[in-house]
Parts: sequence; structure tokens; C-alpha cells
Amino acid sequence: MADQQLKPVAGLLLFLNFCMYAVVLGIGGWAMNRAIDHGFIIGAGFDLPAHFSPVYFPMGNAATGFFVVFALIAGVVGVAAAISGLNHIRYWDADSLPSAATAASIAWTLTLLAMGFAWKEIDLGRRNARLRTMEAFIIILSATQLFYIAAIHGAASRKRTY
Repeated sequence: MADQQLKPVAGLLLFLNFCMYAVVLGIGGWAMNRAIDHGFIIGAGFDLPAHFSPVYFPMGNAATGFFVVFALIAGVVGVAAAISGLNHIRYWDADSLPSAATAASIAWTLTLLAMGFAWKEIDLGRRNARLRTMEAFIIILSATQLFYIAAIHGAASRKRTY
């Protein structure tokens, strides 16, 4: 009985996480596009600058490149985990739990990694409003993804009957 009460909570968290990961992907895509368009341009006969970094981003600080890259990876895996979670929400039994829980756990750990870079970026300062928004979304996703993982485990006691 208690496992059915968690189903709407898990569904709401799944939808919320999907939307938040989509926003992270949108902002991260903008940041990556801007970095590619406005990064270093090295012509023939020029040497690399002394402060060259392959993850240089013209906006933000030294942690921005790492944050954006890991936020994009976490966003893609998070969206895939949400799609996998739809199947579990539909059946809501112990047979569909392992794939949903595994995908959600991987997405959560990658989100925690991106959150670490978000905290470093906050610590260093000098970033624009879009990056601050993406930092906030990643930090919030770290909590909501964990709550989603806890909520989907409510179906662990129920077996599928054919």
C-alpha cells in the first residue's frame, strides 16, 4: 500500500528532473557554443599563449570549462535516466526497478561531480547570469535526483504478476 503512495511523488520528481536537466543542457549548449565561437584562434606561425587551456571559456573563470563539460555530461545522462524511469513509473514493480535505479544513480553521481565544479566556480567568482543559473540548477538537481532515487525504491517489495 505504501509503495503506491510513492508513485505520484516519483512521477513528479521524474518530470521535474527531466525539465531541469533539459534547462541545464540548453544553457550548457549555449556556453559550449560560445566557447567554440569565441575561444582561442591560433593562426599559422603563432605559438600557443602561456595560459592556454583546452577547456578555455571566454566567460566565467578557470573552473567554467570543467563545470560546463561535466554539466553537459550529467544533463545527457540525466535525460536518459528520466526516459528509463518512465518505464519504471509505468510498471512500478521490483522487476523494472534495477534499470531505473542504476540509470538514476549514475546520473546522480555525475550531477554531484558537476556540482563540485559549480561550487569551485562560485568560489572563484566572475561569472554571468546564465552560468549562475546553471550552477543553481545543478545544485538543486543533486538533491532532487537523490529524492527521486529514494522514491522509486518504494516499488522494491512488489513483484510483477502475469
